[in-house]
Amino acid sequence: MDSPKSYTPDLPMRVLAAGNALLLPVLSRFGIALGFGDATVDTVCKAHHVHTETFLAVANLTAGLPYNSKSVDTAQLIEYLRGAHHFFIDYRLPSLRSQLLEAVAAGFNTEITLAVLSFFDEFAREVARHMRNEEESMFTALLKSDPTLAPERAMGDIKASHRHIDHKLSELKDLIICHFTPPAERVNQLNAVLYQLMACERDLKIHCHMEDCLLVPLITGIPHLETGCAHCAMVENFPAQPLDINGDVMLTPRECDIIRAIARGLSNKEIASQLFLSVHTVTTHRRNICAKLNIHSASGLTVFAIMHGLIPLAQAQQREACE
Repeated sequence: MDSPKSYTPDLPMRVLAAGNALLLPVLSRFGIALGFGDATVDTVCKAHHVHTETFLAVANLTAGLPYNSKSVDTAQLIEYLRGAHHFFIDYRLPSLRSQLLEAVAAGFNTEITLAVLSFFDEFAREVARHMRNEEESMFTALLKSDPTLAPERAMGDIKASHRHIDHKLSELKDLIICHFTPPAERVNQLNAVLYQLMACERDLKIHCHMEDCLLVPLITGIPHLETGCAHCAMVENFPAQPLDINGDVMLTPRECDIIRAIARGLSNKEIASQLFLSVHTVTTHRRNICAKLNIHSASGLTVFAIMHGLIPLAQAQQREACE
């Protein structure tokens, strides 16, 4: 099978724009307006004062095609990433929250609605905090060639925060898919919101992948070894779990007790004392619960507990993540 061909400077820009919807946000984040007729990528980039090789690296990586990171312009890439941050923080996430609120407010009880919105707001705050920290520290240091920017630490910080962001949105998506049963008149609306959640998840994964592959090499000086289209392999395989008659993952009474305690904001030590267990046993139960449900944060387990009537909202307290 022939290797996929990358976009090149002499390709008409309309071929990119019309052939892959993922590239439309790329154009806007580079400040490239539509209406470029049959002009080539190079011509359009130059007309908009965009570094052609940087644009092609971003476009090819976004499309899952072979890309060249060696000629990326640091200032141009950072300008692009700032534009992406602005899009997520000021438009994509607020818009998604409004759609989510509209979909769940009328079809579910108040406790579930508040729990879901609280979970989403926590996720949105984490995304905003991560992106603003990047801009205030790494972006500024890169542009100033600051020697105090430690490459290994910067790379570790970026990748660790990316994993946490990915998990949060995946948990919300899985909670809706596995545990929401909307009334018939709300099915289409909830599915439409779920589609937007998945689109946002894909966009965030591509953005994080781009920072790993293009930004991190600028910090470390080590080219990223591309081993495949990592952001396209977005369906994770989890071991099948036994289901009850309602199609939900089966939990033991003890696991339900521990979820209730987590939702109330208790620590592992406090849970162990209350249930007369060792801290090690509680930690093991907690790890098994997270694996069974594919929910890895305390806030996600809290939403699960409220949705399944394990605890009323008044008793629930959000915590940062599973220990």
